Amino acid sequence: MTEQDRVTVNDPRGPVNNGVGPQYVFYSAGADWMIRKGVESLRIVREDRVRLADRFVPPVGYRVAADRLEKPESVVLLEAPPGSGRRAAAIMLLHGLGEDGDADEAGVRFEELPAVDKDENPFAPGEGDRFLLDLSGIADEETYAEAQRRLAVRRSQVQEAGAHMAVVLPSGMEHAQRPDLEPHTVTLGRPRGVAVVTRYLRMDRMIFRPADLGSADLQRLCDRSPMRELARLAGLVRTARDSGRFGTDFAGWLDQAMHAVTDRAGEVGRQVATVRTAPERALLLATAVFEEARADTVYEAWHGLMRSVRHEEEATTELARTDFGERLATLGVERDPDGRLRFGRLAYADAVRTYFWANFPGMRDDLRDWIGHAAGLRGLTADDRVNVVVRFGERSLAVGQPDHLFDLVVRWADSATGTSCDPRAVAALELGLSHERFGGWFRSRMYACVTSGPLSDGLIRVLTTACLQSLGATHPDQAMVRLHYLAARKGEAAREAREALLDLAGRDRRLYRPLIDRLRDRARREPRGAEIHLRLLTELLRSDRAPDPPPWPDLFLGWETVFSQPPTELWNPLVSSWLNTVAGDSTREMALGVMVGAAHGGTTALHRLYAIGCDWAGPVRHPSRAAVAALFWLHIDHAQYARTESTPRAGAGPRTTEEAR
Repeated sequence: MTEQDRVTVNDPRGPVNNGVGPQYVFYSAGADWMIRKGVESLRIVREDRVRLADRFVPPVGYRVAADRLEKPESVVLLEAPPGSGRRAAAIMLLHGLGEDGDADEAGVRFEELPAVDKDENPFAPGEGDRFLLDLSGIADEETYAEAQRRLAVRRSQVQEAGAHMAVVLPSGMEHAQRPDLEPHTVTLGRPRGVAVVTRYLRMDRMIFRPADLGSADLQRLCDRSPMRELARLAGLVRTARDSGRFGTDFAGWLDQAMHAVTDRAGEVGRQVATVRTAPERALLLATAVFEEARADTVYEAWHGLMRSVRHEEEATTELARTDFGERLATLGVERDPDGRLRFGRLAYADAVRTYFWANFPGMRDDLRDWIGHAAGLRGLTADDRVNVVVRFGERSLAVGQPDHLFDLVVRWADSATGTSCDPRAVAALELGLSHERFGGWFRSRMYACVTSGPLSDGLIRVLTTACLQSLGATHPDQAMVRLHYLAARKGEAAREAREALLDLAGRDRRLYRPLIDRLRDRARREPRGAEIHLRLLTELLRSDRAPDPPPWPDLFLGWETVFSQPPTELWNPLVSSWLNTVAGDSTREMALGVMVGAAHGGTTALHRLYAIGCDWAGPVRHPSRAAVAALFWLHIDHAQYARTESTPRAGAGPRTTEEAR
C-alpha cells in the first residue's frame, strides 16, 4: 500500500481522524432499536384522495375544523352522525393541508393509524406528517377507554413533532368521552344530500338541470340515506347512461337508478317466491353471478350449480323440457346480439346475489365450491372471470365469511401450472385486503401462510403479487415482512419474491432502512439460514438498489454486517457496483470511505477490499477507473494505519491480487 506518516492518539474521548481525507462517523443505538416489528399503517393513496376531493361537499362545521388543524402541532377530533361522511371529512381535512398537495412526493407521511394497537409498534411522527385515526367502529366503553388512553399519548407525540392528526370519534359514546378531549372536538353536520348527488353527477359529466333533481322521492332519499348510498345512486345513473339500454335522457336514467336503490330487494323477494323449482332458482342465481357472460357459458355454469347443490337431473330428455331461451325470458333475462345475458332491470343482478346469500345460508359452502370450478370455465373471458370472483367475494364478505374467499385463493393458486400467476386468486386476495372490515383478517391469513410449512409455487406467486400491488400501497411495512418470508424460501417462485422485496424497498425510501435492519438481525439470529439473509442484504446494498441520494448511515450498517461474515464471494459484485457508480458520478465518492469504514480496520476484510479494487481496476487501467481505485486504496491505507502500530513498507505500490489475498 502507499507510504504514510503515522499519528498516535492516546485516550481518545471522541471520533478521531488519523490522517488526511474526510472522516465518516455514524452512531447506532443497537440492534433492539433497529428492529421494526410489523408496523400496521394504512397509507391513504394520493390518487384516492384526489378523486374524493373532486366529489367532496364540506359539511357544516368543516371550516372550524380546518382552521384548528391548519397550524402545526394540531389535533382535531370530529363528532358526527353515522352516514354523514365523517371519515371522508377527516381525510379531506388532512389532504387540504399544504398548497401543493404533493405530501407523498415530498416525503411527508399520510397514513391511517390502527384504532386499537395489538402490538408495541413505536409511533414516531415527523414534522408535517398527517395521520387519520378512525375510532367510529368502536362500540363498547372498555375498548373506547383504552383507545382514548392511546389517543392521549399519540396526541402529545403529534404535537411535539409538529405533525397533524384528525380523529373520527364513535357515535353514541359521548358519555364515555374523557373531559380533556372536549377542547379539541368539533361537531360536524350532515352535508346537503342533493349537493352531494349533484357533485358526483357533474364529475361524471352528466348533463342535467337543477329542476331534474327536484322530485319529492329524490329529496327524501337525499335527506335520509348515508353518503355512500348517495354516491351509489349517482354511480347507477352513470351506469344507466353508459349501458345505452335505458333511453337517452337524464330523467330516464335517474328513474332507473332510483328504482334500483329503493325497489330491487322487494322485487327479487317477490320473484323468488313465485319461482319454486330448483332449476329455475339455480338459473336465476347463475345468471346473476355470470351476468354479461355468453349464454352457453351461463348454461354450463347453471348445470354446474345444480350438481353442486345435488339436484338430480330430470328423467326426461332435454328436448322434452322447457327450452333455455324460454326459461330465461320467464326470469326476465335478456340475450343481446352478441349472445351475452343480462337482466332487463338496472342493478337487478346485484340484488339477486344479495338475496340468495342472505336467505340461503345452508348453500354457502356449495356456492363456494361451485365458484371454485365455474370461474374457470373455458367460455369466460379474463374480464368475465374477474367479475365472477368479485361478485362472489363481495357476497361472502357481506355475510361475514372471508374464509370462503381465502379458500378459493389457495385452491386456484395451487392449481396454477408453469410460471403463471392465477389472476382469479390475485383478484380475490386483493379484494379481501382492501375490505374495510376484513382487511386485517386477510393480512393475518397471509402472515400465517408465509410463516407456515411448504407452499406451492402458485401460492407464493399470488402472495408476492398481492404484496407488491396491493399491500405495498396500503401497508408497506407488512408487505415487506411477508415478502421477506417468501424470499427466504427455495425455488423459482421464491426468487421472484426476492426481486419483489428488493423492488419494494428500492422504490420506497421509508422501507429501505427497516429492511436493512431486518436482514441484519436475521443474519445474526438464524445461523442456519444466515446466508440467504446475507445474500438479500448484499443485493439490497448494491448501488442500483440504493435510494437517491444514498442514505450513507444505513449503507454503513448494512456493509458492516456483510463484511463481518462469510461468504466473501458476495463482496465482489457489491463493492464493484459502487466502484462503477463512483467512476461515473464523482458525487458518490463518499461510498469509498463508508465501505472501508464498515470493515472496522479488520486486516482480512481490508485485504479483500483491496483485492476487489485491483480486480475491478484491471491490468490496463482506464484513467477514470485508475483514479477511483487509487482513492479507494488510500481509504484502505488510512484504515490500516489507524489500526496498527507497525510501519508500512517504504515505497510499496499497489499490490497484486494474489498478494492481497
